[in-house]
Amino acid sequence: MEWKLFADLAEVAGARTVRVDVEGGATVGDALDALVGSHPSLESRVFADDGELYDHINVLRNGEAATLRDDADVGDELALFPPVSGG
Repeated sequence: MEWKLFADLAEVAGARTVRVDVEGGATVGDALDALVGSHPSLESRVFADDGELYDHINVLRNGEAATLRDDADVGDELALFPPVSGG
């Protein structure tokens, strides 16, 4: 499955897209753990000290808001968005 990373998350990971392999029956959380496992520098950007996903990090599955408990299939496109501001 493929993660798309945006803004500084892509910079921290060194790539805008990252493929991860997870077992059948995986969740979005499992896929995120695989992403962080392959790019440990992302851990402090997406997880708080208590191991929970920061509230300000948005996770999408196939273009729609997702939770870490949602199912994730092999062909899914997952995305991580940090807070974005502009003006």
